[in-house]
Amino acid sequence: MATTVRRTVLTLPGAPVGPENPLPPLRPLGELHRLDEHERRALPADMARQTGYGHLRSVLPARLLDGYGRERAATDLDAIVIENDRLRATVLPGLGGRVYSLHHKPTGRELLYRNPVFQPAAFALNGAWFSGGIEWNLGATGHTTLSCAPLHAACVPAPDGGEMLRLWEWERLRDTPFQVDLWLPEGSDFLHVGVRIRNPHDRPVPVYWWSNIAVPEDARTRVLTPAEEAWHFAYEGRLRRVPVPEWEGTDRTYPLRGEHAADFFYEVPDGARRWIASLDADGHGLVQTSTDLLRGRKLFLWGAGRGGRRWQEWLTEPGTGGYAEIQAGLARTQLEHVQLEAGGEFSWLEAYGPLAAEPSAVHGTDWAAARAAAQSRLETALPRADVEAAYAAWLASADTEPKESLAAGSGWGALELARGGYALPGTPFEASTLGEAQRPWLELLRAGELPGVWADAAPGASAADAGAVGGAAAGGVSERACAGVCKDPGPSLVSSAWRELLESAHPGAAVDYHLGVAQWHAGDRAQATRSWERSLRAAESPWALRCLGVAAGESGDGERAADLLLRAVGLVTAGGAGSAGGAPERVLAAFAREAVDALLACGRAADARGVLAELPERVRARGRFRLLEAQVSLAAGDAAGARALLDSGIEVADLREGDEVLSDLWNAVAARLAPESGAADPLPGHYDFRMRPGRD
Repeated sequence: MATTVRRTVLTLPGAPVGPENPLPPLRPLGELHRLDEHERRALPADMARQTGYGHLRSVLPARLLDGYGRERAATDLDAIVIENDRLRATVLPGLGGRVYSLHHKPTGRELLYRNPVFQPAAFALNGAWFSGGIEWNLGATGHTTLSCAPLHAACVPAPDGGEMLRLWEWERLRDTPFQVDLWLPEGSDFLHVGVRIRNPHDRPVPVYWWSNIAVPEDARTRVLTPAEEAWHFAYEGRLRRVPVPEWEGTDRTYPLRGEHAADFFYEVPDGARRWIASLDADGHGLVQTSTDLLRGRKLFLWGAGRGGRRWQEWLTEPGTGGYAEIQAGLARTQLEHVQLEAGGEFSWLEAYGPLAAEPSAVHGTDWAAARAAAQSRLETALPRADVEAAYAAWLASADTEPKESLAAGSGWGALELARGGYALPGTPFEASTLGEAQRPWLELLRAGELPGVWADAAPGASAADAGAVGGAAAGGVSERACAGVCKDPGPSLVSSAWRELLESAHPGAAVDYHLGVAQWHAGDRAQATRSWERSLRAAESPWALRCLGVAAGESGDGERAADLLLRAVGLVTAGGAGSAGGAPERVLAAFAREAVDALLACGRAADARGVLAELPERVRARGRFRLLEAQVSLAAGDAAGARALLDSGIEVADLREGDEVLSDLWNAVAARLAPESGAADPLPGHYDFRMRPGRD
C-alpha cells in the first residue's frame, strides 16, 4: 500500500490537564540534573564546559501546568496515523507530537511502551507530562514544556514523493523554532524522522535535545548500544564514569537488575554508528539509529526497588507492566547544553524500527559479541549509508511549505514573527493562530501600550504598608477591591526584546507588573522589586504582592515574604471563588498554596490554618491541600491529626519527580507518635516515591 497520513481519534481513560497556574514561575527550578563546580572539574573539557552552560533560572515565559487530578474518564485525543504496508505510527499532535504507538504489521508487535491511560504527572519542566511512546524533548534539561501542549501539524510531500507529517512550534524557553518531519518510505520497516532546530537571532542560544523512547520492560529486557563505558547519574547528584555492561557485580544493561532509578549515558566512540536497541528474551524489540550529529545514547531505568515500582504504578495502572527509556541526544549527557550560533541550525535524521537478533548472542556474557550481533542485524535491515542518503534527501525538502493543515499549535510563534520579521520557510506561523493570550502583546508591539487589566481598581497601599500586614488572611479587604485586581493579568513575556518594549510603554499597574517579571528573569532583582512596588502604587493587586513576597523569600526574609503572600491571598479570598468579581478557583488555589508554604516556613501554623479555612471545600479536598493540612497539623503540634489525614489516604496529583515530601511527612509524624521505647511505624508502600540510595 502507498504511505498514507490521516486523522483519527484515540480514546483512553484520561485525566484532564487542567488550566494553567496563573502565577509566573519566578523561583529556581530545583533542577535535578546539575553539577557543582567541584564535580565539573573532573570531567572532560567539552563536557565540563557544556554542563555549566545554559541553565535556566526559571521556566519563564511558560506557565506551570499543575491543575490536573487523578480521576480518569474516557477521553478523546486527536491523533494522526502514518501508515504503509509494514508500519503504523500513531502521533498525538495536541500532546507535544508524541508518537503514541509504533505497530509492526508483519509480526503484530507493538514496538513501544504504549500507556493504556493518559495520566499527567509533574515530570515536565513546567509540570504536566505523561509516560509512554516517543517524545521530543528540547529547550532545557528535562521533559519539555511542550509535553502536554499542541503543535502545528500538516501534510508535506515526503522526499520520495509520498506523504509526510510535519510537526512544528516555537520553543519559548530559548525562542527557537523547530520542526519534526515523520514519514514511512514505501515498503520500509523504519519510521524516518527529520529534525531541525533553527536560531533566527543575532546571538548564540543554548540548545538541548533528547528523543525519549519508552520501551516495554521485563526481567529479560536488555539494552544494547556500541559502548564500553557510560556516565552514571542518579538522584544523589553524582556523575561518574562506569564500565559497560557490568558495574559493581551487576550487568546494568538489564534495567530490572538495578535497584534504584538511574541514568546511564553511553560513551559511543567517535566514528561508530549511532544506535541503541531494547530487545526481549527472544531477541526481538526496537532499535533507534541516527545520523552522527545526534551523538548521545542513554538508558533510564526505574529500578526494581519499591520507590521505582511505585512511580511506575503512578504513571500508568497497576498490573500493566513497566517500562524503561532508551534515548538519543545532541550531547553525551542530559546535564549539558550545546551552543547554536546566530542564524544557524542543527538538523539530523533518526530512524525507528523492529530488530531481531539471535537470543543466545543478545543475552550472552560476551558484551562485544552481543552488540556486534545487534549491529550486524541493524546494518542488514537499514544500512548506515541508507540513513545518510535519506537525511540528504530530506534536508533538500525541509523548506517545502505544508500543503494541508492537520492541527494548530499556539499563537506565540506568530507573535514572534510579527515582532522579529523572521523568515522560516517550511514552518509557517500564521497570524490566524494569534489568540487572547497574544493580543495584549500585539497591542504593545503595534501601539506601544499594553492594555491594562486592573484599570477599575483603586490605588493601593504602598509596598512598605503591604509588607507590614499580618494576621488574618482576608482582614480588611472588601469584595469591591477584588473586582478588578483579581483578574488574571495573563502570561508575561521576558525576552530582552519584549522587556525593552515594556520599558518604553506608559507605566501602570499591569505594565510594571509584567516589566518586573521580565527584569526578574534577566537577573535584575533590585529593578524588578522597584517595578512591582510601582505596580502596587497604581493598584494594589495580589499579583504584584505575590511577586514581592517571592522576592523577599529569595532574599532570605521569610517573615516579610509570609506577610506579603498573606496580604495577597487576602485580596483573592475577599470576593470568594466564583462570586461576582471574585477569583476563579485556579487563582485562589495558586495563591493559597504559596501563602501556606511561606507561613509554615516561618513557623506561623495558626495563620496557615486560617488560610486553609477560607478555602472552598472542593479546593481543600484536593490532595495537595490535604497534604498542606497535614503539614499544618504537625507544625501546630497535632501529630495525631496529621496521622489521621495520612491514614485516610492522600493522593498528591502534582507530586514532583524526586520529591520525598510524603515519606518525609510520614516519618516525621510516626517519629512524633512513637513511644519512647518503641519503633516508628514503617512507611506504607503507597507513600513510597523515594528514588535515592539510602532513602529506603
